[in-house]
Amino acid sequence: MPEIREAFGFGNAICANGAMHYDLMNDRVLEEWLIPLDAQFEFVKRMRALVPSISFATEYGDEFHHESAYIPRWDVGVDISPVLRIEEKLLKPAYKMLARCSDYEHTSDELLDIAHRETGDLVTITHSNAGESLLEISALGVSKGQTLAKLTARMGFTSKDVVTFGDNPNDFSMLSWADRSWAMADGHPSAPQYSKFVAEPHHLDGVAIIIEELLTLPTEED
Repeated sequence: MPEIREAFGFGNAICANGAMHYDLMNDRVLEEWLIPLDAQFEFVKRMRALVPSISFATEYGDEFHHESAYIPRWDVGVDISPVLRIEEKLLKPAYKMLARCSDYEHTSDELLDIAHRETGDLVTITHSNAGESLLEISALGVSKGQTLAKLTARMGFTSKDVVTFGDNPNDFSMLSWADRSWAMADGHPSAPQYSKFVAEPHHLDGVAIIIEELLTLPTEED
């Protein structure tokens, strides 16, 4: 988050697909909604039985651990000591787990369908990249939309006061909740089903265009 802090200079952030309420300026976690250990073990057990080629990673505190078979992408180098089986590192409630087929046996959407069907009673499962073979797992009931709604209500605002942008399934809950929500035109093909509007692709500055339009709208005082 350092780049975000430098760009905005104020506020808090919702991180880890809704599992973390983060004090942006003071660099500290205010609240966490974590995956219990029993749910972590059961999720891994069920998914191993369903998809033998699957591998896992977990995140808690400032630690990231992954299996040898799990090939990191953006998190390359964060953990230099992978383990054979992630159960060795399931030591604490986690704010996020990841599961991937490094051989791309299944797409992210295919994995998501399997996981929803077989483990949806344990955890919240989503993904943020249709081109990968990767799932992101949070505690049951935890999502960007749920946490955004909770924190917004504390400040005395409602979904009418919120603007959201998103491109993948991990954004769908907040796109559905906010009254003004935009799916990115180059995002997941299902995203527009959850949003109220569609923004131009990111490489055409779709988000910036909408924000500039919103900033020119007249206020109630006008």
